[in-house]
Amino acid sequence: MRRLPHWAGRLVPRTVRARATAAAGTVLAAALALAGAGLLAAVHADLVASAASATRQQADSVAQLALQGRLPAVLHTGHGTDFLQVVDARGTVLAASPNLAGRAAVATERRTGSLTTTEVDPLYDHHRQRLTAVAADTPNGPVTVYAGASLRAADEAMDITQAGLAVACPLLLLTGVVVTWKVTGQALRPVEAIRAEVDAITGQDLHRRVPEPGTADEIARLAATMNAMLDRLEASGRRQRQFIADASHELRSPLAVLRTQLEVADTHPDQAVRAELVHGALADTDRLQNLATDLLLLARLDAGGADERPRQRIDLTDLVATTVLARPCGPHRRTTDLAPEVAVDGIPLWLVRLLTNLLDNAERHAAGTVHVRLSTDPVRGLALLDVEDDGPGIPPADRERVFERFTRLDDARSRDHGGTGLGLSIARDIARHHHGTLTVAPTQSQTQAQTAAGARLTAAIPLAADA
Repeated sequence: MRRLPHWAGRLVPRTVRARATAAAGTVLAAALALAGAGLLAAVHADLVASAASATRQQADSVAQLALQGRLPAVLHTGHGTDFLQVVDARGTVLAASPNLAGRAAVATERRTGSLTTTEVDPLYDHHRQRLTAVAADTPNGPVTVYAGASLRAADEAMDITQAGLAVACPLLLLTGVVVTWKVTGQALRPVEAIRAEVDAITGQDLHRRVPEPGTADEIARLAATMNAMLDRLEASGRRQRQFIADASHELRSPLAVLRTQLEVADTHPDQAVRAELVHGALADTDRLQNLATDLLLLARLDAGGADERPRQRIDLTDLVATTVLARPCGPHRRTTDLAPEVAVDGIPLWLVRLLTNLLDNAERHAAGTVHVRLSTDPVRGLALLDVEDDGPGIPPADRERVFERFTRLDDARSRDHGGTGLGLSIARDIARHHHGTLTVAPTQSQTQAQTAAGARLTAAIPLAADA
């Protein structure tokens, strides 16, 4: 493709306003040109048709007189006819209107029909003539009747129409261009305000919002969409800052304890005390390792890492049963109630992690029993995975807060049991990456007795498409 010359590139409109105005001007100019040409053609055709009709009627009348043998020497023109002439086959003028008296035949050929010519000008008025010829076979031989009309009126009407169009079309074009320029500028003014506001927003100004015009049009919807995007960015930035602060705090405490334990163990003379300190340091190291693993997983989930893994058909019933049976025996009794052959599309590793986190949370707070239930909701097309414990339960006010990162309702007890405060947050993110949800639902005992005993977390995952 050939590139435009440098000077031609400067003539191409660069702004939306200029391009819209240029396009509207081009279309309007073409429309005016076509309309003007059509108007001139229509006016010309109408005037010529009127002249042809009048001369045809007059020629037919004179031809009838010639057929009847009553052709007078002087012919009188009617309305719309300027001259008449009857010529025989030899070109001799037999009769004519007064304005052609004594003149030669306007034509010497025997014709039938209408013709327009600029060469025949019997009136010498230097205008085109509309000439109609009608042949007639009289008792004295064939004759041709010529009836003509000057197109002076038509030419004058055409001149006036052309002059009017020459003035009106540029004015209409100029008006259309100016109106388009003004209207486009008015329509794009909110866009410029949005652009200027977005350009001024930085990472520290995510609380700012673009102005929303109250026009309920595409630009208003664009502004609303951008503000919704800024809401998400602000929430994401706030969540990231909070996550960094919480992670720093969570890492700082075990690191400080670990350093203290190692320093004391390094200098303590008692071998038994040193062994106990090293054992505690190893426990804190395990906790740090688990925390680092959870932080890495959350980072991958936030970055969409789960979406990059291939999805596959999973027998959720078998996955839940295998995961529960593979867990080491603990102080709590585990029971299951699993619907058969529940199939979902997902990532097995992540779904195992989701269930493991729910089981860890339930066993950390259960008094004696953890119950796992798997069922389906055919109406909504969901697989429902419930993990319920008989512990102290989760107050209604905290049922959303438990999914926040590093949240512990019983902070000291959670630390003692090795919790990082990230398990439920990770489980919810995994459910969301599978287009599902994870919520705290009332237990059966809470529903019946309105008590706060026990906690039930429900993960809803869409069933496989053909399940």
